[in-house]
Amino acid sequence: MPVKSGASFRLTALPMIVMAQLLAAAVFTLTLVWVLHFREGVTWEMGSIPQLVYTAHPLFMVIGLVICTGEAVMAYRIVLGPRAARKAVHLLLHLLSLGFAAVGLYAAVKFHRDSGLPDIHSLHSWLGIATIGLYALQWLVAFVYFVFPGAMMTMRADYAPWHIFFGIVIFLMAVCTAETGLAKYIFPGNDYPSEAFVVNFLGISIFVFGVTVVLAVILPSRY
Repeated sequence: MPVKSGASFRLTALPMIVMAQLLAAAVFTLTLVWVLHFREGVTWEMGSIPQLVYTAHPLFMVIGLVICTGEAVMAYRIVLGPRAARKAVHLLLHLLSLGFAAVGLYAAVKFHRDSGLPDIHSLHSWLGIATIGLYALQWLVAFVYFVFPGAMMTMRADYAPWHIFFGIVIFLMAVCTAETGLAKYIFPGNDYPSEAFVVNFLGISIFVFGVTVVLAVILPSRY
């Protein structure tokens, strides 16, 4: 039996990038269906049902910390053009992600205050606070090293591998936080409502999206 060449098993980043875009669309669609159809939308009005305020939390967190962060991580592989353009897209997508995360965090805090619930008691909340804190710190440090004109090229070169490493770690922390958040939605009893299917498929899609993004980053552009 002939031995296959190692080249037969080589894989470039392109298929993973395409798959990641499809999964991002699936995550976005499932999130909207869940929030708008099963959770009856989002509201910020005073005196409204607290649950409708809390619904903004998963909506903005998934869009920001999962989708936008994943796209930002892949920006250098997706965006065509000079390196400066790719860097700008990478930076702005991360900033947009932090903006969405701030709105999502506000929704969670407002829901807890309006409902009289304690804050930061669950694993989900601990992971979420740590993820947002590290995310903001990573963005500030990267701005100083890669955007601030006073940074030396040697400093940028030394920090670049660590920036990539911590970026992937923080993105995976965001994925884990989303999964633990979805795990809080329990559907007891023998009946298995349609909402449970949407939530479970959303969780699986987020997980596969996270894996695909990491592969898109670590695989070579070409052989």
